Amino acid sequence: MNGRWWKSKTKPNGKKAPAEEKKHYMDPEYTKVRVMDFDLKDLVALPTKEIDLNEWLASNTTTFFNLINLQYSTISEFCTGDTCQAMTACNTIYYWYDERGKKTKCTAPQYVDLVMTFVQKLVTDEDIFPTKYGKDFPNSFESLVKKVCRYLFHVLAHIYWAHFKETVALELQGHLNTLYAHFIVFVREFNLVEPKETCIMDDLSEVLCAPLPPHSHNHVTER
Repeated sequence: MNGRWWKSKTKPNGKKAPAEEKKHYMDPEYTKVRVMDFDLKDLVALPTKEIDLNEWLASNTTTFFNLINLQYSTISEFCTGDTCQAMTACNTIYYWYDERGKKTKCTAPQYVDLVMTFVQKLVTDEDIFPTKYGKDFPNSFESLVKKVCRYLFHVLAHIYWAHFKETVALELQGHLNTLYAHFIVFVREFNLVEPKETCIMDDLSEVLCAPLPPHSHNHVTER
């Protein structure tokens, strides 16, 4: 994605969006669909004490950025300035804050473009996400990872809220559900996103992040 990069400061978004519509993504016929049958807690846990925590956070954050960017790209043609005049999810409107703290109301595609441009710049910066052996992570690394994860959550929440119908039409709801559950379990494991930020999707998180019973594994894999 191309777009102007703005260093950002996010603040809690308190303004209410229009009245809530039915959450189609909460229908059991959709929430039961996944593309995995393993314990996500095991997947996100730091593998061994020999692996540096920052290395683990960097690797997973970069992977989530790429996967969420890819997931958004599948519905991006439906996310336009006309269809999504604000960056909404449930009862929340997300605003962009520039480096001076100026609040800007963006269309959803503008907001996502700003997010992806900002994150792309971070994860490819050797001084922030070092890839060479022996190079130290900056002191600000954890706070930057938290900012990235907060932004990525906004994108996932918008996909569910505004574009779940298109996701189902493309038969990608299993991929979206699995990605969302993996992401939420990861950010909870390392306290990367404040609960007050993710609470708008707590109903979905509770369903998707619950361990799957063994007998259900044959019924949750998309074909």
